Amino acid sequence: MRKVRDYDAELKALSDKARLIKARKVEQLGALVVATGADALDLEVIAGMLRHGVIEAKQESVKENWRADGATFLKGRGRKNNEAVEGD
Repeated sequence: MRKVRDYDAELKALSDKARLIKARKVEQLGALVVATGADALDLEVIAGMLRHGVIEAKQESVKENWRADGATFLKGRGRKNNEAVEGD
């Protein structure tokens, strides 16, 4: 005989997992804002930067340059280090 599946329990488990993933994503975004030093900027400035970034990211060459710069930043600083960015 087959074991009866508890669809409600499976759905609840998936919902809990999705909630944890979203919470982790928000936490990582906050850590990235702090690590880049963007937490020193006004909220309006950050929103404007993101809006312009979304528009500019439609160009593949721009995205590749940003991806390379981001990879260099993350590799050089390490993911656990949350000190303010020096220079620039």
